[in-house]
Amino acid sequence: MLQVENVTRRFGQKAAVDDISFSVQGPAFVGIIGRSGAGKSTFLRMMNRLTDATSGRIMVEGRDILALKGAEMRAWQSQCAMIFQQFNLVPRMDVASNVLHGILNRRSTVATIFNLWPEADIVKALAILDRLGIAEQAPKRAEALSGGQQQRVAIARALMQDPKIILADEPIASLDPMNAQIVMDALRRINQEDGRMVIANLHTLDTARRYCDRVIGMRDGRIVFDGLPDQLTTGVARDIYGADASFSEAATSTSIDALDTRYAEALLS
Repeated sequence: MLQVENVTRRFGQKAAVDDISFSVQGPAFVGIIGRSGAGKSTFLRMMNRLTDATSGRIMVEGRDILALKGAEMRAWQSQCAMIFQQFNLVPRMDVASNVLHGILNRRSTVATIFNLWPEADIVKALAILDRLGIAEQAPKRAEALSGGQQQRVAIARALMQDPKIILADEPIASLDPMNAQIVMDALRRINQEDGRMVIANLHTLDTARRYCDRVIGMRDGRIVFDGLPDQLTTGVARDIYGADASFSEAATSTSIDALDTRYAEALLS
């Protein structure tokens, strides 16, 4: 379904993503891990066409999405929904309207200005919010919700697009452990129940091992690991994060809060 072929993104002389290739068959849950600056976010932004690639191809069902332009590119962005670390909601807008904005590009300008939505779309938005356990928050302003609730609204907005692929860029990096689990559980259910591919940039090995079918480790723009979660050994952690063995052992078995602060950066992106 997804074939990444020799994809590179350069900023001047610096390669943020350096000639990476991999393929994903079927609706897998793929985690991408690595240090800050490893190229994880740049890759997701290329997939969603928020950033152009310097070279390479990303093939989805036989079509190079990096070559799409205009209306075809916007149609692809609807099929490939993006969830961000900082939610990217409209704070003063009610929750239901934020979710409905997932299909904003399918609406006329006049309908958007006056916030006019067909009843069927409103019913769908409320059903998605109910599925995520926050239907009662629909009339509230997004800014009134907790971080975990706001991220579930962002997931609902993504689902409103009815995407084939969901890209999640550090979806739990700003959340406490309880809300992080709720958000990750929601993404996993969507992956399993809907058959949607999920590709998530994650900041702890624990999370990758618990939720992912497959893990890709990036370092300095290159893929240095591609395998199953239970293959994330101490040596693999060292290859990904470039840290010593004591860090690697801790990283594979505990959360960031339990680590010495001098190694904390290596779990963040």
